[in-house]
Amino acid sequence: MKVILRLEEFTLLFLGFFLFMRMDLTWWWFFALLLTPDIGMLGYLAGNKVGAFTYNLFHHRGVGLLLYFLGISYLNLPVLELIGIIIFSHAAMDRIFGYGLKYEKGFKFTHLGEIGNKNG
Repeated sequence: MKVILRLEEFTLLFLGFFLFMRMDLTWWWFFALLLTPDIGMLGYLAGNKVGAFTYNLFHHRGVGLLLYFLGISYLNLPVLELIGIIIFSHAAMDRIFGYGLKYEKGFKFTHLGEIGNKNG
């Protein structure tokens, strides 16, 4: 089952790249920006509760999709479209590697299981 779930996430990552390629940007910008949502980890400097909130905000596919659709339709702002694509794609990439949305208990506690736990 883990292989199937990782393939699904890889497909979503590819979808993000496809949407990015429809923008008027050079392809390498996708890879240059792909890790930027990890800035949400800085919230952990203020504690687990704030850290989980900021991390999840920058890693939630729903947030990415909302920004993308606001960017392409309602507000017509390519920068929002770009941010949405990057958040969506980054979330898929993280889930390929087993990183999920965080619980307030601590960074290693995710909706996919405990990071570093061989059973999770």
